[in-house]
Amino acid sequence: MVATPIGNLADISARALAAFSAADVVCAEDTRVTGQLLSAYGIHAKRLVSLREHNERGMAEQVVRWLSEDQIVVQVSDAGTPAVSDPGARLAEAVRAAGLPVRPVPGSSAVIAALSASGLTAPSFLFHGFLPPKSGERRKTLRQWLSAPHLTVCYEAPHRIVDTLRDIVAELGAERRLLLARELTKTFETFRNLPAQDMLEWVESDSNQQRGEIVLILDAAPAREDADDAVPEDTVRVLKLLTAELPTKQAASLTAQICDGNRKQLYDLALKLKQE
Repeated sequence: MVATPIGNLADISARALAAFSAADVVCAEDTRVTGQLLSAYGIHAKRLVSLREHNERGMAEQVVRWLSEDQIVVQVSDAGTPAVSDPGARLAEAVRAAGLPVRPVPGSSAVIAALSASGLTAPSFLFHGFLPPKSGERRKTLRQWLSAPHLTVCYEAPHRIVDTLRDIVAELGAERRLLLARELTKTFETFRNLPAQDMLEWVESDSNQQRGEIVLILDAAPAREDADDAVPEDTVRVLKLLTAELPTKQAASLTAQICDGNRKQLYDLALKLKQE
């Protein structure tokens, strides 16, 4: 599994070039893209074949046969590290299941590149990959990170970035900070750290920010003074809905059952909500 540059061809590693030169077969997500990379370094692949999402399972069987014949097989994606939001995971699974070794040749990764230059200081992060393309599913996913204590890293397609930012504002709030990293290692590399509403307005006003490869990093949710006793936001939403329709005690009891919460704590909160 060989990592390739995410933009700047000079980021290729010496080990990657050696692997390409030694390979009997190079499996590429797009043979044209990989062919250009090999050509830039004067490497002629003995055999360059397509292995992408739609044929990965079938090709995995062929790769196992090649490896069983002691051939050297290299797997690459168009850019970055294979199997990280790209084809490769099923191939690695099949090769390992056949009792054969899978070896990584590490290198460029958009996730790590964006994090390293972000200036965000939360001690941990979650990598989600691409957000769902449909707004309903995307908002459901975003809702999970309303109170997240960690950074959350996502990829997004340029034609969906405005809609995604609108969903972030709707679900996480206008003030939730996020970083947009675009076209990493390329000529028009961009980093911008703004509150969600400001980010939306900036991207909407500049069509150039709606192009290229995009990494979004959601900052950790702001710490709350009463964090130890805080009721999760999803639970509060359920309680508000039930409190509007039911007696306080019943609303608190049902919310506790639905959300696995503390009935006394929810009852006290319901009383406060009734007074607002």
